[in-house]
Amino acid sequence: MPYPSDLKYTKDHEWIRLGDADAQVGITDYAQKQLGDVVYLELPQVGRALKKGEVFGTIESVKAVSELYSPVDGEVTGINAALVQNPEAVNKDPHGSWMISIKVNGGQQDLIDAAAYTDLTK
Repeated sequence: MPYPSDLKYTKDHEWIRLGDADAQVGITDYAQKQLGDVVYLELPQVGRALKKGEVFGTIESVKAVSELYSPVDGEVTGINAALVQNPEAVNKDPHGSWMISIKVNGGQQDLIDAAAYTDLTK
């Protein structure tokens, strides 16, 4: 699966869609393939301040429990409650399954583009 060019990526396998006000964050296709069938998702409270690299939640699959890391500094402005109810959607559409929305206030300098992320996951 090619990685969407409208997203930025982290070396921890999260993606971020930067918007005018808020950004959406999720995990990449590579990450969901490594996890296998996702069965549970734990996300933060709205209003929580996050620093880049800080754990904002956990994702559990039949194989493992993994931490989710914030790709930027910011404040959580929303969570995808539908995804919490149906976490398996991450396996079907990882780049369309956002987990949190965040008001970004820094930390974007280490984000990589789709080409660089594709090279990272080869």
